[in-house]
Amino acid sequence: MVSYEKLWETLKQKNIRKHNLMEMADISSTTLTKLNKNEIVALTVIVKICKALNCQIEDVVKINNVDML
Repeated sequence: MVSYEKLWETLKQKNIRKHNLMEMADISSTTLTKLNKNEIVALTVIVKICKALNCQIEDVVKINNVDML
């Protein structure tokens, strides 16, 4: 399962609102809804967010309960 709790923490630390993130990262409201629901989004979206926030991927997304093959 994917969690974007780290993203919300990063936004809080940087005092950035979700609406501002949409503009900064050039992402749609549909994508923001997916993030809010912890749904999977394209890696390009994560990269845009990381660039906009000047942060690393681990500051945005966490993968939980990964089964090892």
